[in-house]
Amino acid sequence: MALTDVHHVVVRVEDFDASVKKWESIVGKSVDRIDQSDGLAIKQAFFDLPEGGFIELVSPTDPEGAVGKAIAGRGEGIHTLSMSVDSMAQTIEGLKASGVQLIGEGGPQVFIHPKSANGVLVQLSEK
Repeated sequence: MALTDVHHVVVRVEDFDASVKKWESIVGKSVDRIDQSDGLAIKQAFFDLPEGGFIELVSPTDPEGAVGKAIAGRGEGIHTLSMSVDSMAQTIEGLKASGVQLIGEGGPQVFIHPKSANGVLVQLSEK
């Protein structure tokens, strides 16, 4: 069981358009893709990184969605750190044996609960 590398980072932002412009300056290139997830109530901007992985900006389209509530409670900032793993099953088994609390086990996405990771929501992504 091992986390092998950063798959992507998700950043919560309030002002989508201003944040995209700011991150274009930070990353040094134009946004690669803009999308919207009605199910998650977010607008998304993706910046692909040259060595793999990406940075994703998310802005709420509904203040009652998870990202809207997170911004209201904690403000802007890192929303999710997604880490690659070689084997999801082995990683889950090892984390559970270590007492790490998981979210979504058995579903399409598995996360380490922020209470088990110093306040950071960690998504596990199998290579």
